[in-house]
Amino acid sequence: MPTAAPIISSVQKLVLYETRARYFLVGSNHAETKYRVLKIDRTEPKDLVIIDDKHVYTQQEVRELLGRLDLGNRTKMGQKGSSGLFRAVSAFGIVGFVRFLEGYYIILITKRRKMADIGGHAIYKIEDTNMIYIPNDSVRVTHPDEARYLRIFQNVDLSSNFYFSYSYDLSHSLQYNLTVLRMPLEMLKTETAQTRQESFDIFEDEGLITQGGSGVFGICSEPYMKYVWNGELLDIIKNTIHRDWLLYIIHGFCGQSKLLIYGRPVYVTLIARRSSKFAGTRFLKRGANCEGDVANEVETEQILCDASVMSFTAGSYSSYVQVRGSVPLYWSQDISTMMPKPPITLDQADPFAHIAALHFDQMFQRFGSPIIILNLVKEREKRKHERILSEELVAAVTYLNQFLPPEHSIVYIPWDMAKYTKSKLCNVLDRLNVLAESLVKKTGFFVNRPDSYCSILRPDEKWNELGGCVVPTGRLQTGVLRTNCVDCLDRTNTAQFMVGKCALAYQLYSLGLIDKPNLQFDTDAVRLFEELYEDHGDTLSLQYGGSQLVHRVKTYRKIAPWTQHSKDIMQTLSRYYSNAFSDADRQDSINLFLGVFHPTEGKPHLWELPTDFYLHHKNTMRLSQTRRSYTDWLTPGVINHLPLPYDEVTCVENRKKLIVKKFHKYEEEIDIHSEFFRPYELSSFDDTFCLAMTSSARDFMPKNVGIDPSPFTVRKPDETGKSVLGNKSNREETVLQRKTAASAPPPPNEEAVSSSSEDDSGTDREDEGSVSQRSTPVKMTDAGDSTKVTENLVQPMKDVYGINLSDVPSEEDLSVYTRFVQLGQHQHKQDKSNQQHCSKHLDGVIKLTHISSFSQDNIYEVQPPRVDRKSTEIFQAHIQASKGIMQALGKEDISMYREYIRNRYM
Repeated sequence: MPTAAPIISSVQKLVLYETRARYFLVGSNHAETKYRVLKIDRTEPKDLVIIDDKHVYTQQEVRELLGRLDLGNRTKMGQKGSSGLFRAVSAFGIVGFVRFLEGYYIILITKRRKMADIGGHAIYKIEDTNMIYIPNDSVRVTHPDEARYLRIFQNVDLSSNFYFSYSYDLSHSLQYNLTVLRMPLEMLKTETAQTRQESFDIFEDEGLITQGGSGVFGICSEPYMKYVWNGELLDIIKNTIHRDWLLYIIHGFCGQSKLLIYGRPVYVTLIARRSSKFAGTRFLKRGANCEGDVANEVETEQILCDASVMSFTAGSYSSYVQVRGSVPLYWSQDISTMMPKPPITLDQADPFAHIAALHFDQMFQRFGSPIIILNLVKEREKRKHERILSEELVAAVTYLNQFLPPEHSIVYIPWDMAKYTKSKLCNVLDRLNVLAESLVKKTGFFVNRPDSYCSILRPDEKWNELGGCVVPTGRLQTGVLRTNCVDCLDRTNTAQFMVGKCALAYQLYSLGLIDKPNLQFDTDAVRLFEELYEDHGDTLSLQYGGSQLVHRVKTYRKIAPWTQHSKDIMQTLSRYYSNAFSDADRQDSINLFLGVFHPTEGKPHLWELPTDFYLHHKNTMRLSQTRRSYTDWLTPGVINHLPLPYDEVTCVENRKKLIVKKFHKYEEEIDIHSEFFRPYELSSFDDTFCLAMTSSARDFMPKNVGIDPSPFTVRKPDETGKSVLGNKSNREETVLQRKTAASAPPPPNEEAVSSSSEDDSGTDREDEGSVSQRSTPVKMTDAGDSTKVTENLVQPMKDVYGINLSDVPSEEDLSVYTRFVQLGQHQHKQDKSNQQHCSKHLDGVIKLTHISSFSQDNIYEVQPPRVDRKSTEIFQAHIQASKGIMQALGKEDISMYREYIRNRYM
């Protein structure tokens, strides 16, 4: 049993009840065994009055409470037929509370969709929300501009790429979340004592029996507010209600795919967290603000986990984090000129790199050292444009490195990606792959298990050169790669993909899934990872630039189809149109949603401001009382713990950010097994298999028998699973060109399918299908060509299944199938007479005994099959082996193992 586990929120289902004077928000855990109640006053026109009664109710107590409220709020005492308590809406969480010029609104999540699973912890995407006005009509004070503010606020579409989890902290990395769970036992006991003294609930610790070793410490950490997007909306209530009501959401991207390695499932998860500080659109947010927060800052984390074991303590997990963000300087581009590439201007002189120092100080605290800057902007230009940023960034890094120890200095790597792309002498991705190898070696990656024994016996040269920090429980990533170009979109996404591909090879090697830390293009694993990264890049590009990616990985590999050029032109035009006409409205919505602008009576409205510069640069409104040192620019204490990140060090300041409480080992708040499998409810296929992710075996592996099913085997493009519908003859392509209009979808070959994206391409709706799986465009052909197309699509049964299925089934198979059908027919609801009649026919099939206490249930007891003695001994040996008790090997086993070693290595 683990000593520590994440605390699962006990508020996952909400129902809002309405009376004339109050709203009652009833929240329960998923099993509906514990309930909490919030009372929201509706008689205050402009103030928010919320009461949390600090009591955990049972289901029966909640029913009695609602019954009394219903009876007490009827218009006439004892009146029947009319209700005094109305059920307004059902929800899954509170986004927050907001006020413009009238009263407060409450924002509830009314629809969600599961997007990923990490160690049994579900990650959900917000699908729909409901915004409800709290004050009733009798006290409402109307304002003419309220509706306009409401419309601007709702322009931030919460159903587009906002994510949350009830048990996993999405604002922190996997390394941080698992490091917190491995705190020493003495510290956990100290923190538990402090938490109990500051306990919020009056009955929270009732019945807690502190027995030696029987309890489990539940840990909940404060979120990293930089990546939380509803922090301002929850700020007004976070100190007055229980923490379980607080549901923090992130904005960015989340995708998960399944890599099937000879039947062993491995989940590849990609999570992108967009910063809520200095957030905005492409040309309106450039550079950094006065606090060191940069525009378009996104932290991307790729997580690899062995899905066959669902546990943070027993399972195998690995992660790698990298960051993108604008150049940390005061710079901007004037879009009033209506030019595709407005000139870059430096707005303020910063000779002591004050803004860059604040930015890199944040990175040292969160990631440790080394901080590596990969600058992809152009170095050689006829007219000085992007090079302005490079020169200033080099000067800032050179100045800051003077005051850092040499072993922890900031590493600056300029790499003109555009120059290598235009060169015909080299492949840009080959050069980038060499660079990625050296970058991953500098920072290392996180893995929660020590090096495998085989890697110690046969160490790889590249593995021994790996950086990071080696600890008894595995490896830690120290430092981070920070990639940037001008927009941090197309070039940055390709560079991050190449670095992520290199890190993925090391992660697979660390989990013992491949024998060499190396992955090649045109394998199922890399194709799956590339598709995940393209979805990631398209989503981030839509959020910041207004269009999908213009240049993709296939563009830089120079294997993109001819149709991709026309799509690139359309994406360029879409990005230009969005930047010129709609970005200003989107920026106003983001400023209002994040609380950067607060509407105030008597002051200028949001749409009347000529600029939002002073909203994001607080030093323009008031001078800071303290001035940071120009030489000692790191936060005190950070440099003492390098290369480890200061946020993950078990110091007094970091322990204050944790909530530690002791639970019984079977308590619902820490039992992730019951939370994931939910044995207390009737399971349905729709809910159990709602997460339909992309699979390497289904979507990429060839369908023909006889080909190596390994996802690490290099295949030609026409050998992949997608090519069955993807590649056709050249004549069919000619027919498609002749028959389709200019606006028709591109031909569905493998490259075209890979370069499309399922994420919001101009609409807010997402398909209910797979997380990152694309749909294949419909292909139009002549009637005369349909026969040949069908012949190409339909493969012989022997090629697909390995046997010919046209043979008649044997009598034994038919009898087994007949018994199966009879069992299914008699499993449905029947009256007692039918049950007695059918039992005569079932005697020869199987013995069914109705064991349910309810007559209408179809729950039967069946006689388990008999197991022979040898099978029982094998199973018992397997159980003993899991406890560490190994049986002695026989002579046959030893000789077989020697033969294996001789054939493999001698």
